[in-house]
Amino acid sequence: MTDGLNVSRDGHVTLIEVDRPPTNYFDVEVLTGIADAGIAAAEEGSRAIVLASNGKHFCAGANFGSGPMADDRVASTRRVYAAAARIFEVPIPIVAAVQGSAVGGGLGLACAADFRVAAPSTRFHANFSALGFHQGFGLSVSLPRIVGHQRASRMLLESWRLTGEQALEIGLADEIAADGEVRESAFAFAHRLASRAPLAVRSIRATLRGGLAEEVKAVLEHEIGEQTWLWQTDDCSEGIAANLARRDPEFTGR
Repeated sequence: MTDGLNVSRDGHVTLIEVDRPPTNYFDVEVLTGIADAGIAAAEEGSRAIVLASNGKHFCAGANFGSGPMADDRVASTRRVYAAAARIFEVPIPIVAAVQGSAVGGGLGLACAADFRVAAPSTRFHANFSALGFHQGFGLSVSLPRIVGHQRASRMLLESWRLTGEQALEIGLADEIAADGEVRESAFAFAHRLASRAPLAVRSIRATLRGGLAEEVKAVLEHEIGEQTWLWQTDDCSEGIAANLARRDPEFTGR
């Protein structure tokens, strides 16, 4: 079992739980474990997956402040993205139970799922432009597919931070549950999917997702290229420093 990841089964639904509270940062091992568990669940007869996290927040993305991500950001990010791309290859529906915040790469993880269940207190935040660098985790492809080009543009360019209700309005969230009941509602959603003809569900899903996995793999190369040079800019240093200090950044375009 991957450290920081719990997997269990309830009938035809498999639960994959990230267990690194409170922020549930991911790394290569966690993302590889999610992909491996999802593929194994399908092979073992599960018909749907609930992707959840233990603790206050769904996921704050990668931890750039310590460990491999801090030591060699570019090489580590390449490995992380290679692992992330495999999640898009899981062949059965994934319902993400999104409590607290899904920020940065955590938003990317939520958007790798087919559906998202949130609460009024949930926050979806594409915070990249506020930090001074380009989005990753395939969000360049996955987010416009979910909410459309215009709303994805606003989320990414403005670093628009959405409430659960706002996410429901634009289609980023598929259901709103009461605070504290997100996982229960996600399981109910997944069991409804699992009650349908499994071969038909897989077939329909494959048609609708089309070449998404391949599109994500391709765009990840572009995303890491843009991130690499932007991480070297003064604006990125300012954006990250301002975020840590909880103040507004003062960007200069350098």
